Amino acid sequence: MKKNDLIIIFVCFSLSAFSQQKSQKQNIKYTTSNKEILVYTTAENTKNRLTSTANLKFEPSRQPIETEIAVFVEPDITFQDFIGIGGAITDASAEIFAQLSKEKQEELLNAYYSSEKGIGYSLLRTTIHSSDFGSGSYTYINEGDKDLKTFSIDPDKKYRLPMIKRAIAIAGGKLLTYATPWSPPAFMKTTNNMLKGGVLLPEFYQEWANYYTKFIKAYEKEGVPIWGTSTQNEPLATQTWESCLYTAEGERDFIKNYLGPTLKKEGLGDKKIVIWDHNRDLMYHRANVIYSDPDASRYVWGLGFHWYETWTGASQNFDNVKKVKEAYPDKNLMFTEGCLEKFDAAKYQFWTNAERYGIAMINDFNNGTAAWTDWNILLDQHGGPNHVGNFCFAPIHADTSTGELIYTPSYYYIGHFSKFIKQNAKRVSSAVSRTTLSSTSFINTDGKVVTVIMNATNNPVDYNLFVHDSKAKLQIPAHGIQTLVY
Repeated sequence: MKKNDLIIIFVCFSLSAFSQQKSQKQNIKYTTSNKEILVYTTAENTKNRLTSTANLKFEPSRQPIETEIAVFVEPDITFQDFIGIGGAITDASAEIFAQLSKEKQEELLNAYYSSEKGIGYSLLRTTIHSSDFGSGSYTYINEGDKDLKTFSIDPDKKYRLPMIKRAIAIAGGKLLTYATPWSPPAFMKTTNNMLKGGVLLPEFYQEWANYYTKFIKAYEKEGVPIWGTSTQNEPLATQTWESCLYTAEGERDFIKNYLGPTLKKEGLGDKKIVIWDHNRDLMYHRANVIYSDPDASRYVWGLGFHWYETWTGASQNFDNVKKVKEAYPDKNLMFTEGCLEKFDAAKYQFWTNAERYGIAMINDFNNGTAAWTDWNILLDQHGGPNHVGNFCFAPIHADTSTGELIYTPSYYYIGHFSKFIKQNAKRVSSAVSRTTLSSTSFINTDGKVVTVIMNATNNPVDYNLFVHDSKAKLQIPAHGIQTLVY
């Protein structure tokens, strides 16, 4: 036999073996055999806060009947990959963090970024120069420096970067980090003002694209890898704080002709570009305009969205998330910001705030979202600092007069997802038989299923968990959330 023939046979055998291994791996079916169900619970009017409350066994199931309440999970049917859950380290968060004692700083970082001691955040959003959450407005260049010769991230080195670096260390040395601008420098805009809207002037498109690359390189030089960037925070809102407006066509053309090509030219073509970064109400239109242009779409990883469409008095529009995913299944979805507005210290423990998180996270994940990011991880006892008075809630507040940390119910509700669903998990098929409960499920890479169940009613609910031909009987308290790991 000739040498070339032996090589061909060897290659064919190797490919066949690889194909069989891959096929076998794909065909492995989830089984409930010998599986325990670990139950963790948080509920209003109880002491339960991510508390281990039960350890159950599966039993053989029968046909469920209409008078029973059931949660159905099918682990062998999978959907989107899970990227992570996290929050934003803003100037406000970093400024308050710097005022804490070393012990409280360590407590806060562990509370968010440790999987053992806290809720295991795995991603982080930050800002490209200032947003409203901070003590003042600033950029990285001298005003009027169109050539960016004075570019420096020194303003971030006092508070924000040290906090980010410590968060990365607590998270195990890796924290998916992405950055968003609120406004270009004033001289680059039609209004000559970073605040109150305005539009980027065409003569500064290239310089503004260069600004992103300088930021990314500067942060990475500091040891903070940047996964990606969104084009603009809330591009259709004229805010009293830093803001800049882009129509769908304007964002499309800026990405296609400037931001995408510039990142690629500067050796940053692997950085992800996230479009929209605004509310669910108009996300479908933005996706249609940008994704229908192949020259723009090729630079775009996916679409980011917020939950503030409720400012109109409407409910959260989860259906639009689903419609974007249905229309563009190869593009990704990321929730990039949400917080409870109109801070009121009397409502630190207001349970409805936490349930807003639970409802949003369950529905966003069920509709195809791959990653979910809260807004500020830390604010003070006034809901700031915010240089335009836009005070809001965070999951954890610090009372700077006492040095104490205040944990809100929202922290625990987010933790029911972030602590148990691991990066690279896959969402699995699940459903509930009553609208009294809502639920989502994922399967981690270790083969364990994580099911999150929420009860927003005034009464405890008895329910059955059905997985394949097995079931378990459980109860969830009134205004409670549970995570089942099995």
